Amino acid sequence: MIPISVLDLCPIIEGGGARDALLNARDLAQLSESLGFKRYWLAEHHNIPGVASAATSVVIGYVAEGTKTIRVGAGGVMLPNHAPLLIAEQFGTLAELYPGRIDLGLGRAPGGDMASIRALRRPMREQGEDRFPHDVIELQAFLGDPQEGYLQAVPGAGTNVPLWILGSSLYGAQLAGHLGLPYAFASHFAPAELENAIHLYRDRFQPSEQLSKPYLMLAANVVAAETDEAAQLLATSLQQAFVNLRTGRPGKLPPPQEGYLESLEPRAQGMLREVLSCSFIGGPETVTWEMKAFIDRHKPDELMISGQIYDHTARRRSFEIAAECASRLA
Repeated sequence: MIPISVLDLCPIIEGGGARDALLNARDLAQLSESLGFKRYWLAEHHNIPGVASAATSVVIGYVAEGTKTIRVGAGGVMLPNHAPLLIAEQFGTLAELYPGRIDLGLGRAPGGDMASIRALRRPMREQGEDRFPHDVIELQAFLGDPQEGYLQAVPGAGTNVPLWILGSSLYGAQLAGHLGLPYAFASHFAPAELENAIHLYRDRFQPSEQLSKPYLMLAANVVAAETDEAAQLLATSLQQAFVNLRTGRPGKLPPPQEGYLESLEPRAQGMLREVLSCSFIGGPETVTWEMKAFIDRHKPDELMISGQIYDHTARRRSFEIAAECASRLA
């Protein structure tokens, strides 16, 4: 069976706060470690009331301190928001504190709206200018072996924190292949280019010092419960969150709502079917079958699962069931 990892958006639920979300993240990471998952990644988002992981490197340190063996990392850091030297120092520090356990996934999107971009005080690029590939290479150099006479990241130099390229389009697939880096595709919310991105990444891959052959990780939502009906109800929180985000009303993760999907107009239902098509929702037998079908079809080297579930106890149980399903496939 391929490795299974976890992506946590650190959800802030209606009626809860950021502290609760952060405590739950650490608890879920500890559970994920005990279940044998390989990685626990957290994502950078800004100005979204339902996400508590904006200070991504800080949350990674908090989670890593509460675990022992699981790899902890960013899925990802939105590099256009930051100077590469700053990220090298942050993740170099994490690598020194938790050696051999830190990953650094890099995204090209801002992870927020225009107000966030202005507030982050990153210079607006001229139209058509794209510094992301240059910034990735610069960051890689800062984390590599120190060069005498050149600017160094301290901590950071010599840690060789593994870099990943994240993406939901063909751009990231092409860049990851060109640089010889592992590639993580965001199929859990943007599956439209999944097939094309897989082929492009594998076809364009060039071996590098970090990686000798392509390594592809695909993401999927998992909402598992004891029965299909119970899981479908839990999944309405995720559905509501997507509809709210797509209609310009991002908020905290809402509680499950009976009959929610049926209450939507056909266009909204179609949108949810499309963006959440890479999702395993149901009881153990359903999730096992859907997981197997996804892996057999796309043949990833690793699967990363995300679970936006309102009740933390139900969320823990969902990941336990997902681990049981993966064991069945093994």
